[in-house]
Amino acid sequence: MAAHNEVSLGDTYFVSPTFLFRWEESQNAHVLLYPEGIVKLNDTGGAILKCCNGETTVEEIIDELEALYQADRDAITEGVIKFLEVSHAKGWIRIAS
Repeated sequence: MAAHNEVSLGDTYFVSPTFLFRWEESQNAHVLLYPEGIVKLNDTGGAILKCCNGETTVEEIIDELEALYQADRDAITEGVIKFLEVSHAKGWIRIAS
């Protein structure tokens, strides 16, 4: 599978153990909790991180979001890859494979 920047479509990611990913009713959103604070995620960010379970590949995440949003696959692919790159750089997620 071809790599786009540093993210490969065959990669799998998981949420870093220093973060807790969950739905927060008071925020009406998925959040990442960590000792210093909280990150409130938008719907798409929450959908992507929900798939970061160490088993779902980037390509499968794209497939799932394409079905969920019924949007252009190229745009979804670009958005997912950018989100994963930023999330990885911030230490929110780690690569599993």
